[in-house]
Amino acid sequence: MTVPTTRLAAAPDVLARAGELAALLADTVDGGASVGFLAPLDRAEALAWWTGRADAVAAGELAVWVAEDDGGRVAGTVSLAFPDKPNSRHRAELVKLMVRRDARGRGLGRALLATAERAAAATGVTLLHLDTETDSPAESLYRAEGWIRAGAIPDFAADPAGVLRSTTIYFKQLTGRTGG
Repeated sequence: MTVPTTRLAAAPDVLARAGELAALLADTVDGGASVGFLAPLDRAEALAWWTGRADAVAAGELAVWVAEDDGGRVAGTVSLAFPDKPNSRHRAELVKLMVRRDARGRGLGRALLATAERAAAATGVTLLHLDTETDSPAESLYRAEGWIRAGAIPDFAADPAGVLRSTTIYFKQLTGRTGG
């Protein structure tokens, strides 16, 4: 796979590619990643979840980037969720960074993360945050890319097998401002 094409998806794009995005979500869950679902993830549930994201994209509450492999298939995705409160419009949550299992190990996760960070900064977002399963492979990616560990919460969410796991909260400031 060469460098994938990554595009910001509008609401109609999310709906048009919901089947492929659902397959990516199911593949991610089946691979053991804790992204909010239990395994095995039913295709209809995954499809409904992605279809439900289109309204948030249309409203500007969610930005979704889709990476395509050489054949034009969805290879990965990342999203930013934007708060609706006036006092928090400077921040966004990085959510659902997913890479198809057969496309991993080639820098796609890192590229998607960088895409979201650049886009956030371009829109005036100065602070990103996320949560990820403690001791998951994702943690090493976030640390390597300069994300700072804020702490862990025990028994935060069930992994795909239904076992309660801790989550670690990370943040990244996109400017030199440290706040107070």
